[in-house]
Amino acid sequence: MIGSLRGMVAGLEGDRIILDVAGVGYEIHVTPKTAAAAGRQGDTVTVFTHLHVRDDALVLFGFATTADRELFRLLLSAQGVGPRVALAILGVFSADALRRAVASEDVDALTQVPGVGRRTAQRIVLDLKPRLADIEADLIESSGGQVRQALEQLGYSASEIREALGAVDAESPVTEQIRSALRVLGR
Repeated sequence: MIGSLRGMVAGLEGDRIILDVAGVGYEIHVTPKTAAAAGRQGDTVTVFTHLHVRDDALVLFGFATTADRELFRLLLSAQGVGPRVALAILGVFSADALRRAVASEDVDALTQVPGVGRRTAQRIVLDLKPRLADIEADLIESSGGQVRQALEQLGYSASEIREALGAVDAESPVTEQIRSALRVLGR
């Protein structure tokens, strides 16, 4: 397996980078975050990779950190999640945000990812929650799950809640998150 590649960025093509390693150009599928970390054409970078083997192709997926790669591999272990969906999930969520969503069973947050429906989101939570059980309690308590629940109880729709949660600072206390969400919804 190819664990990492170090080379010069030969090209950036949307969700892929071409990495020139000793004259060989490797096409690596990446998240927008990893593409941004790769810099510009001509920069030398190290990309941590996962080689996905299919009947008809060998596909490389690349990550800026080993933690992102391990989270990608963990997502692949969930039933119904392939490499494209796992990459899309990591494109929408940071590692901490994904862990919070799984720990708090926030299925609605996971359905924001293109290609992830309610059933797949429920399956991800069911499969990954036991593996992510070592998450600290404060991550669960400060999650958007409590804010979402409070807004649901106030009668806001799922789309209104999604919009409000997008404008809220997830690092602030839950009460401040609720106030911020209500300010957004009050506009």
